Amino acid sequence: MEMMQQIYPVTPHSYAYELNKDFQFSAAHYIPHDQAGKCQQMHGHTYFTNITVVGDELDETGFLVNFKQIKNLIHKRFDHGVINDDAAFSDEQAVDFPTTEVVARKIYEIIQEYLDGLQNKPKCIQVYLRETPTSYCIYRPKGGKSI
Repeated sequence: MEMMQQIYPVTPHSYAYELNKDFQFSAAHYIPHDQAGKCQQMHGHTYFTNITVVGDELDETGFLVNFKQIKNLIHKRFDHGVINDDAAFSDEQAVDFPTTEVVARKIYEIIQEYLDGLQNKPKCIQVYLRETPTSYCIYRPKGGKSI
């Protein structure tokens, strides 16, 4: 199997370590809004994701973070499901429709919550989420949230 080389936008930071993890998941969604056009109908994507995690301290095993855990947080939650059915989007009053932008932010929130529980306190500084071959979103937390 040939490894595809992908270059992602880099966000500046002053941390000693930066790790990136690529993975994909397949999920369906729809945008329940009159202005969403064809996206109002249920449809699916194979999302390609890159997560950037940074930090200054390694854990007791010499890793910044176990990327298998990071992948599992997202893959087990969203893969082969309907994103709208996830708790992050299922609230009847929710204004967060599962657009690519919002899904990227939710992925960040899920990952950062996990990272906050680690002793070495790594930070997620970028989520790159490709929805189609021609469209993607980058989410970077602002202010004191991460960087």
